[in-house]
Amino acid sequence: MSTVAAYLSAQPILLVCLIFGAGMALGSIRVRSISMGAAAVLFLGIAVSAWAAALGVDATLPPLLGTLGLVLFAFGIGNNSGVTFFQSLRTATWPVLSMLGVFALAAAAAWALGTWAFGLDIAVIAGTFAGAVTNTPALAAAADATGQAGPATVGYAVAYLFGVIGMLVATTWVLRSAGEDDDTTAEVTTVHIQVTRAEGISIAQLLSLGDSEVQVTRLRRVGHNEIVIPKYLDHLEPGDVITVVGSPEYLNLITRTAGRESPQILSDDRHELDFRRITVSEHALAGMTVAQLNNELSTRWGARISRIRRADEDQVAMPDLMVELGDRVRVVGPAAAFEEISTYLGDSAKGLTDINPIGLGLGLALGYFLGHVPVPLPGGSSFTLGAAAGVLLVALVMGRLGRVGSLITALPHSANTVLAEFGLLLFLAQAGTNAGGQIAGAFTGGAWVKILLLGAIVTTIVAVGVAVTMRRALRMGATKTAGVLAGAQTQPAVLAFANTRTNSDPRVSLGYAMVYPAAMIAKILITHAITLLG
Repeated sequence: MSTVAAYLSAQPILLVCLIFGAGMALGSIRVRSISMGAAAVLFLGIAVSAWAAALGVDATLPPLLGTLGLVLFAFGIGNNSGVTFFQSLRTATWPVLSMLGVFALAAAAAWALGTWAFGLDIAVIAGTFAGAVTNTPALAAAADATGQAGPATVGYAVAYLFGVIGMLVATTWVLRSAGEDDDTTAEVTTVHIQVTRAEGISIAQLLSLGDSEVQVTRLRRVGHNEIVIPKYLDHLEPGDVITVVGSPEYLNLITRTAGRESPQILSDDRHELDFRRITVSEHALAGMTVAQLNNELSTRWGARISRIRRADEDQVAMPDLMVELGDRVRVVGPAAAFEEISTYLGDSAKGLTDINPIGLGLGLALGYFLGHVPVPLPGGSSFTLGAAAGVLLVALVMGRLGRVGSLITALPHSANTVLAEFGLLLFLAQAGTNAGGQIAGAFTGGAWVKILLLGAIVTTIVAVGVAVTMRRALRMGATKTAGVLAGAQTQPAVLAFANTRTNSDPRVSLGYAMVYPAAMIAKILITHAITLLG
């Protein structure tokens, strides 16, 4: 067996591919509808490395692979979440502050119990805290501040495993209530309305009733056969029939106010005014808003975008919504113009997978640099954000901007998803093999039981504290809370698990991105503070 371990150790590419494939095969096995997903890659990496270490072989993957995977993962998550992240900032203050309060409580418990109850060295306590919250930059801060990398790493390695497993258990517990969430994205549907209001009603009034989250896409005037796309200032008269796109809540209100549902299905008449799904793959259009694109379509062809399909989810084409490469837009316009409209938008599957190497490369480089810029602390010391946090921050901004001059900064949603998944697997494989060897060494010491217990207490405080605060105090939905748990733990394996359980619900990634940067910075500072108490 030692020969096999030595061979795998000498072939890191073979090792990482083996852990990828076998780990995901294990992760796909369901027990009572629960599967580990990508988190199984982490645990398989730990098992393989620990097994090799027991045979006297160092079967760890190079740290460079883990760093590369982590920054790819951070970029994909951040770039996909840029728009929604900045939109949610106004509601993120209390979740972030609550999370920081839980961290402070967990750190205080770690220091008090580690010092008085377990009699552990301060370097071990700081490393245990870093492992319990699964944060490698915090481990680096502990090692740097104490000058004792060995003891800090032992604490980290022993506590790390429960740090992942405990948070997976907490995520499973939270997601049991996901079916009760009331923050789900409203279904986009269509209704045909006949105006019966005696004084009529304007298109502008209808849009106002729908809080501007509806689109009026067709109009047939009473006594006429022609179907046209209405304008914002058009006034509707009794007998006119319109097609309105939006969520059922708004459509019901508009129907009651304007008249009644019409037996005329305007979308069935496609002789002159037709509709079609078209993929946006023309680079020049990426980063434009729906209003800008509609202005061009209306001026040139008398057409309009009514909805956008992104990541298997339909959205009403709101005027300020930014268009990304790979979006599938539903265009309503003259039937004879669709060939030209398709050419203008691109309508190529390439838009779904274009990784935009220029934007990706520059974003990764800028984020990596930002993550290694020293931030001064009182007393003359300093810390760095780390590559993952730096890249995440840059990717969030790039996703929000969409375009800077001629440079497209927002990658297609599908391309970001592929990058994030590949980067995640790469990171988990490297992190697992790295932790496995350390755990094997740590268990030869006599203090591992105390370290494990202390780490479990810290992880439990963080998991229960964050979950209860988000769900009970802030009334956050269970699905989004699962993402917050993964972000608070700065743990991609937990995010992967939550995505597996929710079929990659976008609320998971939103919760993750909302708290991840603050969690990363706070853990580094708090770990440094623990060492000062020693």
